[in-house]
Amino acid sequence: MTHPTFVVTDFETTGHAPKEKDRIIHASFVIIENKTITYQYTSFFNPERSIPPFIEELTGISDEMVKNAPFFHEAAKDILPLLDGAVFVAHNVLFDLQFLQGELERAGYSPFTGPAVDTVELARIIWPTSDSFKLGDLTKGLGLVHDRPHQADSDAYVTAQMLIMMIEKLEQMPLATLEKLGRLAVGLKSDAYVLIQAIIEEKQHHVEQLPSHLEVYRGLALRKKEVKEREKAHSHSFSYPKEESEKEALFSAFPRFERRSGQWRMMDLIYDSMRTSVHLAVEAGTGTGKSIGYLLPAIYESKRTGEPVIVSTHTVILQQQLLKNDMEKLKQLLPFSVTSAVLKGRSHYIDLYKFSERLKEPQDNYDYVLAKMQILIWLLETETGDVDELNLSSGGELFWNEIRQDGDYMNKGRKAWLDKDFYIYAKKQAQQADIVITNHSFLASDLTAQSSVFPSYSHVIIDEAHHFERVARERLGLFMDQVAYKQLLGRLGTYEQEELVVQIDELLAKYEQPLNKDEQLGMNRQLQQLHFESDEWFKTLHTFFSRHTKKRAGHWSKRQVRLTSKVRSLADWQPVEYGAERLDELLTEVEGWMRRKEEALNPFWEQMSAAEQAKVDQFKELIHQWKHYQLMLERLIFRPEEDEVIWMEGDSRSLANTFAIRSSPLEAGGLIKEALLDKKHVVFTSATLTVNGSFQFFTEESGLSACEHQAVTLPSPFDFQKNCRMVIPDDVPEIKHVPQDEYVEALANYLTVIAESAKGRMLVLFTAFDMMKKTYELIRESGLLEEYILLAQGITNGSRTRLTRNFQRFDKAILFGTNSFWEGIDVPGEDLSCLVMVRLPFSPPDEPFIEAKSEKLEERGGNPFSDYSLPQAVLRFKQGFGRLIRSSTDRGMIIVFDRRIQTSAYGRTFLQSIPDIPIEEASLDETALIVENWLQLSEE
Repeated sequence: MTHPTFVVTDFETTGHAPKEKDRIIHASFVIIENKTITYQYTSFFNPERSIPPFIEELTGISDEMVKNAPFFHEAAKDILPLLDGAVFVAHNVLFDLQFLQGELERAGYSPFTGPAVDTVELARIIWPTSDSFKLGDLTKGLGLVHDRPHQADSDAYVTAQMLIMMIEKLEQMPLATLEKLGRLAVGLKSDAYVLIQAIIEEKQHHVEQLPSHLEVYRGLALRKKEVKEREKAHSHSFSYPKEESEKEALFSAFPRFERRSGQWRMMDLIYDSMRTSVHLAVEAGTGTGKSIGYLLPAIYESKRTGEPVIVSTHTVILQQQLLKNDMEKLKQLLPFSVTSAVLKGRSHYIDLYKFSERLKEPQDNYDYVLAKMQILIWLLETETGDVDELNLSSGGELFWNEIRQDGDYMNKGRKAWLDKDFYIYAKKQAQQADIVITNHSFLASDLTAQSSVFPSYSHVIIDEAHHFERVARERLGLFMDQVAYKQLLGRLGTYEQEELVVQIDELLAKYEQPLNKDEQLGMNRQLQQLHFESDEWFKTLHTFFSRHTKKRAGHWSKRQVRLTSKVRSLADWQPVEYGAERLDELLTEVEGWMRRKEEALNPFWEQMSAAEQAKVDQFKELIHQWKHYQLMLERLIFRPEEDEVIWMEGDSRSLANTFAIRSSPLEAGGLIKEALLDKKHVVFTSATLTVNGSFQFFTEESGLSACEHQAVTLPSPFDFQKNCRMVIPDDVPEIKHVPQDEYVEALANYLTVIAESAKGRMLVLFTAFDMMKKTYELIRESGLLEEYILLAQGITNGSRTRLTRNFQRFDKAILFGTNSFWEGIDVPGEDLSCLVMVRLPFSPPDEPFIEAKSEKLEERGGNPFSDYSLPQAVLRFKQGFGRLIRSSTDRGMIIVFDRRIQTSAYGRTFLQSIPDIPIEEASLDETALIVENWLQLSEE
């Protein structure tokens, strides 16, 4: 087929602002004709100004290199023929195009008026599951050689190669998908429709033969799904390998097989635990290989019983690792077939009926258009329909909320898609699986559901188990947020708005149900009053909240206030209750009206079209959510339960968008025991379950202490004595003895010196966001680490995964993190050589749950600090410690600025809870020398 001619371009420039005299210093134009690179033009240009130092460092282009280069206007005669009649392409095309237009204007030429295609935008659509759309990340994932990033010729050439791969992928797509993409593409920012339309026109001239793995159903092209039946146990091949020789024979097939005695012991412990049904807690140190350690015995037990074993994790990352890496290894290793499945909450899965209906609607905003195009291509690839596979923009996530599954309603539209339904498919897969992988949140919610979504099971393995009690507590609590409540009212609307209230009446009128105008007017007044009272009530809540909260330690804008009986007795609480009473009355009246409307529609269900039935199901779901909000209002405001903590929270920068009222049971252990431990056999495992060698804190919090159980620690096989050491600076001021600004200044000074000794490769963990922010800004503004890449959670752009990836990409990088960065990030090897802990990770004592938990412990005669705050901090400290040494060859240094680890009576609890390593106190100069010598030694 004949494609347009593409000119793929990349420019290196003196900066980002062509209107402020920034100029092109290096340009490359790659010509593609019929999917073949036919020519490349590259040249340096004299920008008639000096090149800034950061640009020189980034690109390697110096003033000397461009001093004798031509001016752009001199080379324009060679460049213009390349652009003539071509499609202009670049990675972030608007950047390059504005520089091209500026240079053409200065040279006295007309601007480029042809179509322009952005390969960032195109990559988002064509590879919708990619973690990153940066050029370097994409080319690495595609296996393209890109050894000189930020050099125009190299960047342009790999972008051209990437464009050819995109064209080839589009050509392989079904016409049904391409035609939908073509209609949507006119809503993109760049002119990708030119490319898509050319492929459509060519496809229309040939009879289409779909690949065997695809099908077109009701105009939507999908990947076919097949439920694999589990192999039944019927031979000696299912006998668990008890002897070491049997394990060795099995595992020797692994590439780079490495005997791990801790892993093998873990397998035996778990298999014996499953056979005896005695609960087990296993702390498996870093490097034990715990995933394989529990999966192998779980598979054999599943084969023996014919029932799946449930594996629950906290993070999506670990779920993917188990499914894509560990289970695949075991499937190749074992002499029988093994099936595995992932099962999550309903809202993770796409509703194909909703999506197909949304495709028929007029063009949406840009984010919705992009999301629709991403999903169309994803449906050609996904076997799960799980949103966690997709990389959507924040606007795309809003679109997902409109097309995700949200109920069991089976209208005509949904029935038509029943055989293609991803959630039903996931449940069928789980029924046939040996191992079912899920997450803590879904498992916890399923425990309290009226009927379980999981297939019948007897055994559950809970990995990342140190999170399970907290997640269960959060799932058992209530959460009423202002934004979701206002959205609920907005979906019903008033009679002045074209929302459900009007649509349902129109439906009733269609089926000749008499509409009482007086009733409609009365209900409209009620709805208007409800909107007004809701606004007034939230204003009252905001006033109360602002009056009774102060800045929380470590969070300069996040605030919380606990709703104790003392707080509820304050005079200004009364308006909150009065407003809630008025709201409750109006909500009840409107709910009664909605139920009457629902009952009036029921007799006409079979006569309705698929779209009408879907509308009625939306109405039913709204009534269900409406009732839920009424119950929450009653519980949170009027009838709090004993052993429950309730609080308000919000961000003072944007209170209306963040305000919520939450509740949580003070203890989830009893509920976990009743719902899970008394009914199923459970294995808990994590790298951090013990405090000073004891499981007591974990077993009490999880409910395990009230059950028969075994608890075992399997130490890490790594040589920490040899490969790790800790330094505690002795010349940093105590934070409690000096103003915070003075402390931050000293900290920034210390970190700057250490960073230079470590040559970057440093992770700095904070417990407070505001201290991290001030430290980061002070270091950045000092200019002392100009050649270093500074990355900070919540400040520099990107998710935790993206920040971690960027940290690994640059040699001289420093990563600042709080909260979630204390665990879950995995940076093996030399990319992370120095770990800094600014403070011991105690939770703020004024945090509502901690405060209420402490009071409860005191009532029982316990010690809140030693019984709760300390063990919780130690477990988090152990998680932070675990970031440094991730393999047997890793070497690293830990610097702890909090001198309490040495000077306090409880400090030894932290030190005795981690592997035995050399520890010394040192001054700033000594610390810098220790770091430098230690890391030099590791390089040798």
